[in-house]
Amino acid sequence: MSPLDLWVEPDAHQVRKSLPGQVRQRVKREIEALINEPRPHGSRALDVTGLDVPPGVEFRRVRLEQWRIVYALNPGEGWVWVLSIQRRPPYDYENLSDLVDLVNK
Repeated sequence: MSPLDLWVEPDAHQVRKSLPGQVRQRVKREIEALINEPRPHGSRALDVTGLDVPPGVEFRRVRLEQWRIVYALNPGEGWVWVLSIQRRPPYDYENLSDLVDLVNK
């Protein structure tokens, strides 16, 4: 698979910039690695049942300790889109429908 185009939502970028130094660097490396390996070991597909997901798009998350990187992937069109970086707990994917709406715009 050739490298994918990478997009990062401005809100996700702002969260990444505000993380503590070591975590910020790990998150940055993990995001950059999605270009070549969009389904890294330990990533999981998110349950988007009942949501209006565009054809060919997968919603996934990568876990880094208590942080979650939520992203959309469309290998057919050749892109990865980082939608959100959240701390868990308390994050429980309650905004997943809003993230799907971002991709539908």
